[in-house]
Amino acid sequence: MHQIAPSLLAADFSKLGEDIQMINDSDADMFHVDVMDGVFVPNISFGQNIVKTIKSVAEKPLDVHLMIVNPDQYLESFVDAGADILSVHYEACNHLHRSIQMIKTLGVRAGVALNPHTSVTLIEDVLEDIDQVILMSVNPGFGGQKFIYQTLLKIKQLKDRITERNLDIKIEIDGGVGLQNAEKILQAGADILVAGSSVFKSDDPVKTVSQLKQIGINTTSI
Repeated sequence: MHQIAPSLLAADFSKLGEDIQMINDSDADMFHVDVMDGVFVPNISFGQNIVKTIKSVAEKPLDVHLMIVNPDQYLESFVDAGADILSVHYEACNHLHRSIQMIKTLGVRAGVALNPHTSVTLIEDVLEDIDQVILMSVNPGFGGQKFIYQTLLKIKQLKDRITERNLDIKIEIDGGVGLQNAEKILQAGADILVAGSSVFKSDDPVKTVSQLKQIGINTTSI
């Protein structure tokens, strides 16, 4: 069954604790935490101290997505802050294999994120070493953007490679995911849906999470 990871970037920061508790009480599987540095992406979100605060309230795993340059120097501090899954961007790593090994050494699950223009073929050599791939379905940096439908082909391509090699890797889709396209994304082969605005900006976020969780339960990959 697929998993739902509400993105705290879309939460109301004036009542962050309340929003986290709301997701604790929902059918969501984890929290998606976008860390942005204003360099790799044109926005700044939050750092280690906020992640540590989130961890103190969260009752579900933290899926921490580093959208930052030079991620290696921050890996340990984000694990210390509470990351359960830590993903770095292919485009930000000069030595991707080393970055992945560092994450694994720190005792958490390792992921690689790809921007919309980056081909899934570029991570062929590290597939055996990772636990998940985040496919960005919008250009990273801001919430509320429209889903890039070319991502569906990338999901299928990546799913085929994972299946051919009999690997246990989750495909996570981040950006523009909502009730209007979740079924197509799941049919293409996705395992985890990151949902930000579609959850936190809805009239009933808990109900929306439940609806996203139920979508596609009877669908199969195509």
